[in-house]
Amino acid sequence: MATLPVLFSDAKYDWSVFYELPGARPVFALAPRFIKANGENSMWYFTIARWACIPLSLLGGWICYLWARDLYGYLAGIFSLTLWCFSPNILAHVQFITPDCGATALGIAAAYCFWKWLENPSWKAAILAGLVLGLAELTKTTWIILFALWPFIWLVWNISRKPVYLTSRKRQSMQLACIIILGLYFLNLGYGLEGSFTKLGKFQFVSKSFTGNKAHQLLTSEDQNNRFADSWIGEIPVPFPRNYILGIDVQKKDFENFGRESYLRGEFREQGWWFYYLYALSIKVPIGSWVIFCLAFLHAFYYRSLGSSRWQNGLMLAAPSLTILILVSSQTGFNHHLRYVLPIFPFAFIWMGQSALWIVEKKKIAAFAISVSILEYSMGNHKQSMGLSTQLVLLQ
Repeated sequence: MATLPVLFSDAKYDWSVFYELPGARPVFALAPRFIKANGENSMWYFTIARWACIPLSLLGGWICYLWARDLYGYLAGIFSLTLWCFSPNILAHVQFITPDCGATALGIAAAYCFWKWLENPSWKAAILAGLVLGLAELTKTTWIILFALWPFIWLVWNISRKPVYLTSRKRQSMQLACIIILGLYFLNLGYGLEGSFTKLGKFQFVSKSFTGNKAHQLLTSEDQNNRFADSWIGEIPVPFPRNYILGIDVQKKDFENFGRESYLRGEFREQGWWFYYLYALSIKVPIGSWVIFCLAFLHAFYYRSLGSSRWQNGLMLAAPSLTILILVSSQTGFNHHLRYVLPIFPFAFIWMGQSALWIVEKKKIAAFAISVSILEYSMGNHKQSMGLSTQLVLLQ
């Protein structure tokens, strides 16, 4: 998306330093050559590329509003939309040419479509959920978890709800299979079906997890380095594009601490911390939003009998968030960038929307607290986001 407006410009490119070896990062050599070839015009190309990324943030806000409105009512939808629009972390990252905000917006869109299918299963809803799942998978490999998470949630959803006829359950299982297959199809289609269904043993990996080596090394095209090559697992065709799998491998190598230091509270060290992202969230999320979170928690705890507090809906919001947080926190070889957990934000914003029910139910003390918190959140966070955005520009 970011490259589309640049492709239709007169930008110049220098691909002479591009090389394709397992684990290579040619982007770091291509970037300065692009700037050198285009001079001051480079800033304009970066600008229009960033503009192209902004519409995805509108999608994220819209889904936050729709889902919170469906769960808790109109005012809750407005609350969740406000939390999205004034979040300093969302505002800071939405303008960057990184996959994080796009993954956040399309991830919550995929989850919403899947939830709508769970609420009212139909072939039309299943096809839409499969399409949006495929688009979400194209944004960032983090969302590969959804291929396992959606079937799990469906099982829990069916077990906990009223019994359904056997034919209905069979129909739902076929529709679920359709969602997964469509998601896989559009993911592969986005990569031009390049290397799809390559046998696992045919890949050349660079991470310690996939090679089985104790040390990293840059391979030549003739080398074979794959822990699955000589096992029966290596004969299994992988239903993902070749570069999708290699991208996971390279990212895994980065998280295994390949010559990078982690930093937290004045300390540099070779390894990261399991609580790094929990600590980062505690200080980079505004105080007002934490107050709103606590008030939402109290409402969910004391009003479980209300339809707005049905635990299945809470599971649908909590499961992706907790899975991503645990997955990212488990990569302790290297800690950097809160953006790795950015996709959990809209799930929290939607759940926090129920705090608006304190106002609807005319609970004066809680309503006053939530009103002050949302006012502080919306009025103060634009300054924080401007500062964070400036820091990120300087780092880039």
